[in-house]
Amino acid sequence: MPIEFTDSPEPTLGVEWEFALVDKRTRDLVNAASELFDLGLQRHGPEPRIHKELLRNTVELTTGICRTAGEAVDELASLIDLVRPLGDELGVDLYCAGTHPFAEWSTQLLTPGHRYEELIARTQWWGRQMLIWGVHVHVGVRREHAMPIVSSLLKWYPHLQALSASSPIWAGTDTGYASNRAMMFQQLPTAGLPFQFETWPDFEHYTQDLITTGVIEEISEIRWDVRPAPHLGTVEVRICDGVSTLWEMRALVALTHCLVVDLSDKLDRGEPLPTMPPWHVQENKWRAARYGLDAWIILDEHSNERLLQDDLRELVEHLAPVAERLGCSDELALVLEIPRRGASYQRQRAVAESTGGDLVAVVDSVVREL
Repeated sequence: MPIEFTDSPEPTLGVEWEFALVDKRTRDLVNAASELFDLGLQRHGPEPRIHKELLRNTVELTTGICRTAGEAVDELASLIDLVRPLGDELGVDLYCAGTHPFAEWSTQLLTPGHRYEELIARTQWWGRQMLIWGVHVHVGVRREHAMPIVSSLLKWYPHLQALSASSPIWAGTDTGYASNRAMMFQQLPTAGLPFQFETWPDFEHYTQDLITTGVIEEISEIRWDVRPAPHLGTVEVRICDGVSTLWEMRALVALTHCLVVDLSDKLDRGEPLPTMPPWHVQENKWRAARYGLDAWIILDEHSNERLLQDDLRELVEHLAPVAERLGCSDELALVLEIPRRGASYQRQRAVAESTGGDLVAVVDSVVREL
C-alpha cells in the first residue's frame, strides 16, 4: 500500500495542545465544548486553529507551520487569549494536565462523528475511560528519515515523559504514578509504543495489514506515542502529558525540535542512529510513568543505567549547538528548570498534601498556573 509522504524541506514545527473545560466553582469537567465553539463562531467567525476532540469536555488548540519553538508557543498563547473569554461567558476555565483528579468518566459526553463513534463502539469501557489530555509536537522531515527517527526517538522517551508527567491522581486516588495517562492511553488498539521499522516500505506493509484486517480505516487511527504524519510530512511526538504552563511548553517543544533535528542531521551525515531494544524501551516508559524525574533509566543495549536527571543535563548540553541554530537556546535551557521547580505531578501532589487531600484545590492550582 503506497503511502504518500509530503516531504518537508525544512524542520518546521507544529504543536497541538489539548485542554479540558472545568466549572469555575465545582472544578469538575463540563461538557461545554459545543457551546464554546458556537459562541466563538458568533464572536470571531470560523477559527481553523481550534478543534473538537473525542469528548465534549475538550478543546484542542493548534499552531500553523512555525519555524521556532518561541513562534509556536506564542501562537498558542494568542489562541488561549482568544478562548479564555469565551469560557468566562460560559462559566468554565481551561485546564490542562494529563488527567483530571476526580472527574467521573461515566458523565462525559461523546463528540458526534463517525470516527469517534467507531472508536467507542470498538473499544467500549477502555475507550470511555479516556479522560486524558496531551501535547503533540510535529517536526518536518523527509520521507526516508521518518521511520529511522521514530525508532531512534524512543531512546529519549523517558525524558519527555518524566518532564511532562502531570497525571498522578485518577478518580480521587493517588495512583503512585507520575503519569497515569501513559498507562491509560496504551490500552487502546494501535496506541502505545511504535514498532521499530527501519524503512518507509516496512510501515506501508504494516498499514496495509491493519486496513486489510479491519483494525483501522485510515492511517490517523495508528495512535502510536511517536508516529509519522504522512499528510503533513512530519514526525509527530505524542509522548507528553498535558502541560499547564507556557514556560514548560516552551521547554518541551524546544527539546522535541532539537532531538528530531539532531537525528536528521546524523542521517544527512550518513551516521547510524542510536536505537534501544524494544524490551528496554518498554521498561523505560514504565519507569518514567511510575517514578517521573526520579526514574533510573536504561541507556543502551548493554543494560547500562543512569538517573534520568543526570542524563537530562548531559542531553541539554549535547543539544545546545542545535538549539542555537534553531533559535531556541533560551527555550531549551528551560528544560533544566523543570526538575528545579518540580514537574507538574510533583506540584499537584504538594498541593494535595498541603490541603489535606483537597482535589478541588489541585484543579485550582493547575488552572491558576495557566
